[in-house]
Amino acid sequence: MKTIYGSLIITILLAVTVPAQQMYFCEGVTSDGYPLNSSDVFTIPKDGGYLYVLVKLSYSIECNKVTYFIYNVDSYGNKSFDNSFYQDVNRNFNWFWRQVTFYKPGLYEIEVYDCYDYKVASGRLRIQY
Repeated sequence: MKTIYGSLIITILLAVTVPAQQMYFCEGVTSDGYPLNSSDVFTIPKDGGYLYVLVKLSYSIECNKVTYFIYNVDSYGNKSFDNSFYQDVNRNFNWFWRQVTFYKPGLYEIEVYDCYDYKVASGRLRIQY
C-alpha cells in the first residue's frame, strides 16, 4: 500500500512541475521567443489588422509542419470554423510564431495541431474595432 501511495505522490509532483504548452497573442516576438505586448484583446482597423500567435512548448515539436485552425465563438460558446492554414517548422523547435490577419470583430479560438493530429496548444482572443 505504501508503494502505491508513494508512486501516486511522485506522479502528481511530476505532473505539477512539468511546464504546459502556451499560446500567446501579441504585437511581436523577440528573437529569443518572447511575446511583445501580449494580450487576449486586440483592436484592429475596419479594413483588417494582424497580430502574432506565439506557441511555446515544453518539448521539441518533432514535426515538419503544424496546422492552425481558427474558429468563431458565439455568445453560447459554440465554435464555428473560420479558416485554417499550415506552417512549416523545424523538428527541433520548441517555440514558433505566425502572423495572423483578422478582418472581423468577435471572439476567436485558435488551435494548433502537429503532424500527428495532436493538439499542441489553443487559446482564445477577442478582436474589436
